[in-house]
Amino acid sequence: MPFLKSCDTFVVMPCLTKHGSMIFGKNSDRPQNEVQEVIYVKGGAREPKLKCTYITIDESPDIINSVILSKPAWMWGAEMGANDKNVVIGNEAVWTCNNEGSGDARQKRLLGMDLVRLGLERGNSAEDALNVITSLLEKHGQGGPCSEFDDSHFYHNSFLIADPCDAWVLETSGRLWAAEKIENGYRNISNGLTITTKIDKHSENLLEKAKAMSLWDGQSEFNFTKCFSSGGDEFRQLEGEKLLKKLSSKALFDVHNMFDVLRDKESGICRECDDTFPTQGSQVSRLSSTGVNVHWFTATPDPSVSFFKPFVFVPSAQVSPHTASPDEPLREHHLYKLHSKFVSSFNKEHTIKQLRGEEKNFLKDLENIDENLKNNKCSLDDFKDLMKNSAEAEINLLQ
Repeated sequence: MPFLKSCDTFVVMPCLTKHGSMIFGKNSDRPQNEVQEVIYVKGGAREPKLKCTYITIDESPDIINSVILSKPAWMWGAEMGANDKNVVIGNEAVWTCNNEGSGDARQKRLLGMDLVRLGLERGNSAEDALNVITSLLEKHGQGGPCSEFDDSHFYHNSFLIADPCDAWVLETSGRLWAAEKIENGYRNISNGLTITTKIDKHSENLLEKAKAMSLWDGQSEFNFTKCFSSGGDEFRQLEGEKLLKKLSSKALFDVHNMFDVLRDKESGICRECDDTFPTQGSQVSRLSSTGVNVHWFTATPDPSVSFFKPFVFVPSAQVSPHTASPDEPLREHHLYKLHSKFVSSFNKEHTIKQLRGEEKNFLKDLENIDENLKNNKCSLDDFKDLMKNSAEAEINLLQ
C-alpha cells in the first residue's frame, strides 16, 4: 500500500523549556470523517480478560491507572493520551521490510493504538510503559486493519513515551523492536524509522535475527533503520525538527510553542479538515517533576481552527460529555458536529480569534498553577471540571 502522510509526535526536554518541564505534543492524522473522541477512564481493578480492538488478552493483575485518551471512536485503543502517573504516549505508523509471518501486519493482533492504551493503563513511568508495550508486542504481535472501513490500512508502529524526567523512542518491526533513550534537547518522529546505532534497549537476539533475515551482514555497525526501514516521510520529519530547533533556541519553549508546532501548515504537520488524511485530534502535555501536570486536547480536527482544552488529573476529574462519541453509525459527538459546521462556514475568522482568546486565558490561568497551589490561592479540587468548563466555553462560541 502507499505510504500515508500522517501523524507527528514531539518532545522537548526540560533543559530547553521555560519552566523546566517536559513538553510533549502529537497530531493524530486519520482517515477522512473518522471521529476522534476524548474520554477519561478511571483506574482500578478489572476483569481477568480484556477485549482490545481485535483480540482478547489477559488483564494486568495490578491496579490499572486512570487515563485520558484521544482515540478513534470505533476502536478500543488510542492514538495518544496520558495517565495519572504522569506518563504520555503517542504512536506513529511505520513501514518495514519485515512483513512475513509474525511481521505480517495484515493479521489481527494488537493494534499500535491498543499498545498505547495498554502502556498508559499499566505503566507507572516512561520506561515502565516501554517495558509493558514491548512485552505485549513480543507475546501477541501487532497487526490488523487500522481503519474501520479500509482493510488495506495496516502498518507497524513507533512510539514516543515520556514522563517528567525521561523520554524514549520505541520503534518496531513485527515483534522486533529497538528503543532509544532521549538524553537531552528535543526529538520528533513521523512515519519512518529513526533509530540508527544508538540503541539503549532492544528485543532479545535482535542482531542475530536481523542477520538470519539477511538484513545485516553481522560485521558492520548495526543500524536499526538501515536494516528494517522500507521508507517513510523524511520531509515532515526534518521540518518538525527545524521547528523544534527554532522555537527552543532560547531555552524558553512552552506549551504555546507546541501549539504552534502542531498548527504549522507549511510543514505538512497540520492537515486541514478536507484533506484525504486530516489531523483528527491533537494533544499537548506539560510534565513537571515537582508540580501539577496539565494535558491539552482538541477533540476536533485541524488544530489551527481548534481550541486546546486543558485537563488535570484530580480524584474527581471529569471530561466533557460533549467529547465522547455516541454509539451510533457516524459516532459524531456534539463538539465534533458543531466544529464541522463552524469549519464549513463562510465567516469564521472572528470565531477563531475568540477561540484563541479563550485558549490564552486558560494558558494564563494555568501558567502559575504550582505557585498558586503552594500559596493556597487554589486547591486541586478547583480543577476537576477544567476540561468540562473549557469545552462548554468552546461550544458557546461555536453555536
